[in-house]
Amino acid sequence: MKLSPSAVPVLVAALLLGGCASDEENIQAWMAEEAKGMRGTVKPLPEIKPFPIVEYDAESLPSPFSTERLVPEQRTAASSGSGLKPDMDRRKEPLESYPLESLTMVGALLGKQTEALIRVGGTIHTVRVGNYMGQDFGLVTAVTETEVKLRELVEDVNGEWTERSSSLLLQEQQENKR
Repeated sequence: MKLSPSAVPVLVAALLLGGCASDEENIQAWMAEEAKGMRGTVKPLPEIKPFPIVEYDAESLPSPFSTERLVPEQRTAASSGSGLKPDMDRRKEPLESYPLESLTMVGALLGKQTEALIRVGGTIHTVRVGNYMGQDFGLVTAVTETEVKLRELVEDVNGEWTERSSSLLLQEQQENKR
């Protein structure tokens, strides 16, 4: 008798399944035998000691979350040590609306009084000694062919004004290489 080629895989599968006949009784007996010696113990929880009660006695102290400490103390002009303060009543100049970092010195005009050419955005402005520029009340104190020197007034955390010197240097332009 000759078997067809498609019947061979079916016959092999039937033999393999027949060899896997269940012998659950042996497995159940072995599991019961092993379970007898497997009795675990759990250690009891340690005794929980109560913490002592602490009474809150900082009600009279300032709150660490209060914003009042962030506001500088209002001081009178007489108590201020330096006496410096900007003139808030004067008319603002156009370059005072820009931060000093955004201003670029691109040249100078030489004449009776040297004037600096300052570029911001796409506009060129002229600046001379006595003009203001930058957002920190920067007064132009000197103008040379290569530099503009400023004296800025900056408010510190205590509300007092301090002087700071700054300068704006001439930016060298590179020629376009084609």
